Amino acid sequence: MTRRNTRSPRSAGLTGLAGLVATTLVLTACGAGGRDDDGDGDGNGGGASDVGVTEDSVTIGGHFPLTGVAAPGYSEIPTGAKAYFDYVNANGGIHGRKIEYIVKDDGYNPTNTSKVTDELLLQDEIFAMVGGLGTPTHSAVVDQLNAEGVPDLFVSSGSLMWGDDVEARPMTFGWQPDYESEGKIIGQYVAENMPDAKVGLFLQDDDLGEDAEKGVRQFLDEEIVAVERYTSGNTDVGPQIAGLQGAGADLVLSFNTPSYTALAQLVSMKLGYKPKWFVASIGSDPNLVGSLLSQFSEGAIKDGASALEGVMTSEYIPGTDQTDDPWVQLWQKVWDEHGAKGELTNYRIYGMSHAYAFVQALQGVGEDLTREGLVEWLEENGEGLEGPQLAPFRYSADSHMGIAGMRLAEIKGDTTEPLTPVLVTDIGDAEITEDSSGQADDAPPESGIPE
Repeated sequence: MTRRNTRSPRSAGLTGLAGLVATTLVLTACGAGGRDDDGDGDGNGGGASDVGVTEDSVTIGGHFPLTGVAAPGYSEIPTGAKAYFDYVNANGGIHGRKIEYIVKDDGYNPTNTSKVTDELLLQDEIFAMVGGLGTPTHSAVVDQLNAEGVPDLFVSSGSLMWGDDVEARPMTFGWQPDYESEGKIIGQYVAENMPDAKVGLFLQDDDLGEDAEKGVRQFLDEEIVAVERYTSGNTDVGPQIAGLQGAGADLVLSFNTPSYTALAQLVSMKLGYKPKWFVASIGSDPNLVGSLLSQFSEGAIKDGASALEGVMTSEYIPGTDQTDDPWVQLWQKVWDEHGAKGELTNYRIYGMSHAYAFVQALQGVGEDLTREGLVEWLEENGEGLEGPQLAPFRYSADSHMGIAGMRLAEIKGDTTEPLTPVLVTDIGDAEITEDSSGQADDAPPESGIPE
């Protein structure tokens, strides 16, 4: 197994949110936060040491859109995570504890996210939130999780707020590359390789689009001829696509969920609009977008996947098309042994990948598992986490930002062809450089479980 040295640990520290102390104390009394004084917590035999932790189990939760506009693709993420947790449990768990994983459906509705998060904290008494999905949805609960001292790990979203302000959100960690960094890398590529392009932006009207635009504009500004935004839940994107066409945009940079990639492609076909497309990683899965195109066109488009032929995108973990990759081979084994109905998909691989990171953190903390101890371990060691990610994480006491970079690629049939090596950067004016960490060459241990 490829291993790398971690950088020097920085002092870990958790900053309290004084204005919410009273609320925290009330909820702690209900079992939602704080330390379980009945647990031995001595590290001998892995006894109960915090909320959601017993001698033989650790209970975690996540909120996902199992129904609604964002369900296609995203509803598969927790099925992948569950398959990997079941695989770990079947092999003895971590320090004698099995992982109990509770998934709640929020329908990609922030009001529902608040409701199901209350259930996870007060009724299910989870130890940590793991992989909660969505920028508008998780924004509704991130402050609550931090106020109650609940580890909020590996948020399934690239918003900056999951890692750029550790003092305000000490318990929250991002996982995937942030949208600003992704926008920077895409913007630089376009500026260097397509300098005459008339650029249009098609953006989700929240932090996803806002952060991405901030990154893009570091390298493209005068080249941008139109910016069109859509509100998630409103499926009529005709005015936005017509606006891009009317402005003469011949290259569209699209930062949106899969359903809106399909809707944008469908409207473009109806308008006879044929720009070059650069679709961010979250919305560019050819198989999913293809099936949505067929569905939205009521069968008029038979081979929807072909609509993404030649589309440029970004990738930060290996996908199902890379069958020779050792991580994909592990995920296929896990899915064959513990998966639910259906085939292994890129979204299930996403879920398995953040599940692997969580298991690795549990392994690292040791038998005496506490919420604060888990956060401190990630701050001190998280930058060197092994796994399928193509670039290292940025975890430290000063940053809880996720994966540091990605490579750009072009969709060709049912696979992608790289356009760049793995590139890494950070938010703000941080330079974009080729990754030299060797992370992309990492491979799993023979057991498939972090050592």
